[in-house]
Amino acid sequence: MKIKSAEFVISNSKVTHCPKDPIPEYSFIGRSNVGKSSLINMLTQRKNLAKTSGRPGKTQLINHFKINDNWFLVDLPGYGYARVSKKDKKTFQKYITDYFLERKQLVSAFVLIDIRHEPQPVDLEFMQWMGENQIPFSIIFTKADKLKPKAIERNVDLYMQQLLASIWEEAPNYFITSSTNGIGQEEVLQYIDSLNENFKKNNWADLI
Repeated sequence: MKIKSAEFVISNSKVTHCPKDPIPEYSFIGRSNVGKSSLINMLTQRKNLAKTSGRPGKTQLINHFKINDNWFLVDLPGYGYARVSKKDKKTFQKYITDYFLERKQLVSAFVLIDIRHEPQPVDLEFMQWMGENQIPFSIIFTKADKLKPKAIERNVDLYMQQLLASIWEEAPNYFITSSTNGIGQEEVLQYIDSLNENFKKNNWADLI
């Protein structure tokens, strides 16, 4: 897939205020310091589409970007660590939950995981919640340029083992990426493209 256009549409804190367009939607979420904004900019080949910051937890709204005028990329607030009050964190975690449970246009989510670390409880718990609520998602391992191939393979295997040991009959689909050198860009976009084609064939738009 070639990204011809990418434009910011809206930021909000209520799923009912999200765009009504009957087009497929893909959300990106992860811990607050996982490199989500950098990944979004890498995928779309836009340096400043998603705002990056040295302060984790800056994204605190549901942000919609229309890509190629036929699908939405959604930048969601991070879970886990963020420099916000407990009250604020509880508020935006609530609308993340509402988004996943209520957003009909959502075709798939992408859960971002920092490949440098062994399985973190907050990531495993979030993915278990996604599975229990039957929300389709793939894993995107970020910052692959920071590790050697064997270390990447080891950490991926550890995550798959942990997931299979819980509620999963088979491990989720996953991608290895690096925003620094573009690893995984083509694979993620091709995957989204294939889901978009299925969306058209199945006339999902008629059901929204």
